[in-house]
Amino acid sequence: MLKKIGLGVLLLVLIVLGLAAMQPSTFRVQRQIDIRATPDHIQPLISDFHHWTQWSPWEKLDPAMQRTYSGATADLGAVYAWKGDDKVGAGRMEITGLQAPQQVQIKLDFIAPFASSCQTEFALTGKGELTTVSWTMSGPSDFMTRLMGVFVSMDTMIGKDFEAGLQNLKTVAEK
Repeated sequence: MLKKIGLGVLLLVLIVLGLAAMQPSTFRVQRQIDIRATPDHIQPLISDFHHWTQWSPWEKLDPAMQRTYSGATADLGAVYAWKGDDKVGAGRMEITGLQAPQQVQIKLDFIAPFASSCQTEFALTGKGELTTVSWTMSGPSDFMTRLMGVFVSMDTMIGKDFEAGLQNLKTVAEK
């Protein structure tokens, strides 16, 4: 009987590992929102990391989180690093591309709870008195990410945070 249970568990593990191996090698999460403000007004809220405390969905998860700003004060070359509890981990963001006021590109490096790197982009498209803000994160999926993807997608895990962050950005920008 134990032999059958052991074989069943082994088969289940092999199936999960096989499904993980078939997951895509990259991921992409994107959300967008319309904000009643101009791109010129919204872009500094994104490209100056000092403003992220007003709208980022992760900023309030750990009130004791340590933040470090370096490089340029804002825009190209600005760097923001954080270290917090298990909810926020540790990491670093750097603005690597800027086409003001239409686009902000950020290199995002997670250090803890696990190391990974990805690209984040904010695209701002003005349409009269409205601006459509699109927030995209993309990057490679290592084997652990693919293994998690068997049970829950990156889009499901991060998408709701992007939606909350964009809604917060809208509230701040429309004041």
